[in-house]
Amino acid sequence: MYKNGFIKKAVAVVMTAVMGMNLLCGCGDGDGSEVLPAAFGSYGADFAREFAKKYPYRRSFSEEENAAGIMIEKEFKELGYSVEKQAFNSLYEQTSYNYYVKIEGKGFKQVDSKGNAKDVRRTVIVGAHYDTILGIHDINDEYSYDGISDNASGVGCLMTIASQIKNYDLDFDVYLVAFGAGNENYAGARKFYSSLSEEEKASIDVMFCIDGIYAGDKVYASAGFNSLDLSKKYMMRRKLYQAYDVAYDNTLGSTNDFYLYYNECGIITDLNGDGVDDIYREVSTVKSDYVVFDEADIPIVFFDSGDYFFDDMSKFKETKNLNLQEFDGMISNTYLDSSEFLREVFKSKKDDSDRLEVRINNVSYIIMETIMKGSDNALTLTEYQNLLNEPTVEPTSTGTSTVSSAGGTSVSETDTAGS
Repeated sequence: MYKNGFIKKAVAVVMTAVMGMNLLCGCGDGDGSEVLPAAFGSYGADFAREFAKKYPYRRSFSEEENAAGIMIEKEFKELGYSVEKQAFNSLYEQTSYNYYVKIEGKGFKQVDSKGNAKDVRRTVIVGAHYDTILGIHDINDEYSYDGISDNASGVGCLMTIASQIKNYDLDFDVYLVAFGAGNENYAGARKFYSSLSEEEKASIDVMFCIDGIYAGDKVYASAGFNSLDLSKKYMMRRKLYQAYDVAYDNTLGSTNDFYLYYNECGIITDLNGDGVDDIYREVSTVKSDYVVFDEADIPIVFFDSGDYFFDDMSKFKETKNLNLQEFDGMISNTYLDSSEFLREVFKSKKDDSDRLEVRINNVSYIIMETIMKGSDNALTLTEYQNLLNEPTVEPTSTGTSTVSSAGGTSVSETDTAGS
């Protein structure tokens, strides 16, 4: 049954505990000015809107999807990257493409029980699909559909990371991937993962997946279904918890008016079809390209938007906004997923902020800062050097054990993990 206590706790944690917190700023640029977290400007939102406007009907394997992919490739190149273009076919011999860049980090050290160290590579995947589920022949002329939320918003986030991650001193090797044909059983993600060597697959610490972060009432971060196995729950959710930490430690709620929610719905049901009831918490039944990595038992962090507080699985909505109920509160995969329409709906007389810009920039920031938390499977070169300098000190992970809620206040790991 639905747990009202869970709702009250989550809402209180996320919405009220940020009040009274001091503004947290980064370092200045030397002239006394303050640099706010996620202050990336309008680049990502501008790209998302231009992308959606130019190619609104980019259905999987269509000519327009191919043209949209070329726009992504061009933008990656303009940002200074060497781009890999990966082709794959549908059952009907239609072609789609993944576009990805690989950014090499410094690497890690693994130390055995005898103190022997070896160099290792660890990998992070950040991905978003760029196709839409609707094509030009599916659109009613009364609407101005362009898939701005699902998933031009995810593409805008991917490009923001591409533009900003150059400012980070990376230890991980990072892949930024624009997946084609995400709406065809995650065909692009399946192609990309299958193309990796066994060594490359084994090196993946986490996959970050970004999908439809604009239109829903709240932005959520979730772990994969692989975390429902209680024996490896924390291992599979650790990166999710670190993402919460980033939102909390940088006070994104009070600083940027951005709240990262976690699903604390608490419905008891069999989520993964194994015949065992699960608690619907810190996972999402919304599917996206992360499914491929989840199935491969790789930790995932999935960002999407919606409203996960309901008392029955059939009652899920993306929004309770009264102006967006034409399709029972759903926006993704409907005619309402329109830049023109949604921008007008989300206008606020009290707040001149751009929801798309705020969400793209803050999700991008959380992903990059979570990457900087390091690996759970190896030591950064800095950590290793510290170990050599202080050999009696037990090395620890760069992440913290505190689980954060969404730019608000910290809560105990037990509360957040539902242990």
